[in-house]
Amino acid sequence: MIMSTDWNQPYSREKAAYPLEYVVSSKFWPSVRRVDSAYGDRNLMCACIPTTAYAEESEQEVGV
Repeated sequence: MIMSTDWNQPYSREKAAYPLEYVVSSKFWPSVRRVDSAYGDRNLMCACIPTTAYAEESEQEVGV
């Protein structure tokens, strides 16, 4: 939006990119990238514990 050639906003592009004075010297533009390129999108990894662990924990609480 800031790089658009058509700007119909009531404020300037500079004000849009740097709304506050201190942002001019400390603006952080996060890089956007896919995780491990397209491979990471197709092969998702979960760092969660296995669902069987939840079942075992639940059984221990109930006393089964």
